[in-house]
Amino acid sequence: MSVTIDIAGLPAERISFTPSPLAELCMALHALSQPAHHPGLASWTTATAATLDPCLADRLLEGDFMWRSSFSDIFMPFAGTPGGTGRPAATLAGELDVLDRLDDEQFVTAALEHCWIALYNEGGWPSPLTDAGARAKALETAAARGPRQLDFSVRLLDDPGSVRVWMRRLLEDCDEAFFAETWKRIEPGQSADARHKTEVLRRKGLPAALKEVSSALSVDGGLTTITADKMVNGSTTATDPRMGPGLVFIPTNFGWPHLLVLHAPGWRPVVHYPLGSPQLASAPGPVELLQRRMEALAHPMRMTLCRSLARAPYTTSELATVHGITAPEVSRHLAVLKKAGLMHTRRQGRYVQHQLDLSVVARLGSDLIEGLLR
Repeated sequence: MSVTIDIAGLPAERISFTPSPLAELCMALHALSQPAHHPGLASWTTATAATLDPCLADRLLEGDFMWRSSFSDIFMPFAGTPGGTGRPAATLAGELDVLDRLDDEQFVTAALEHCWIALYNEGGWPSPLTDAGARAKALETAAARGPRQLDFSVRLLDDPGSVRVWMRRLLEDCDEAFFAETWKRIEPGQSADARHKTEVLRRKGLPAALKEVSSALSVDGGLTTITADKMVNGSTTATDPRMGPGLVFIPTNFGWPHLLVLHAPGWRPVVHYPLGSPQLASAPGPVELLQRRMEALAHPMRMTLCRSLARAPYTTSELATVHGITAPEVSRHLAVLKKAGLMHTRRQGRYVQHQLDLSVVARLGSDLIEGLLR
């Protein structure tokens, strides 16, 4: 399984390394909503959550599916702007201005992309603004997340303009509350990393630069295709004439263990790579339980399901839709995972949601958790 980026004929000067404050804000929000994904950030997430204004914390819950279970492309608007520079702006305000330039259909479809995972690599999806079936699917998916998320999705589809104003103000308030100070602290390191990798690219070539970004990235001998080793299949091109040539690599302090590859149809490709890989704590358990867990994860479909379950809670029907199998099949696989103590369930209204227990998975090894969350 992998995501490929076609770079045939791409000039070297169109490959760039640069920080993005808006993309990093997305990862910071993700870390706050999913602290178990980021044990190395425990002190930051705990301290930030403790000082967060209750009103702001409540507002963040409304649209948290844009950074909790997936990473919405609206946090990289430069990649979806035809005729633009193809690079992030230097400031958060500048990037929010670029976000404002996306049309409503781009904004809404990107914001609700978690509804279209199964169609992400098939050339696009119908617009929920104009297609009744797409709208119904989006609202059904949102309802499974909770009443706040459903209300947000209804407002987004009925009045995208007002929600876009609301969204910008939310991100500006996050900047004022905690992100501006955080970005001031981490941006110099990201810029230094970007300069270093740019120099490696210039002096040693693309294979050496990719090796420094991540061991999960490689390029073929002809320098025509970059491959990202991920538990999804997808493809994109860095030479789409509609968007203009370009490939951007963006560092993140908050991203580990996620290696993200933006490969949406009609958007420039972006690789969002983590800086550093903290060691995870290990704790021994009974050999019998370890064997049960390893056998549970040995099945390829259960590993695929675990990729989704590691990111957010899912209902049985959602997993069946996303992965193209029947609900009874999903239930049988979930039963095996639950018996192995790898997941937990909770009720959200009339929905029963399942999620992987990352603290347990972490004890099986950092390679496993990094592979699932990459």
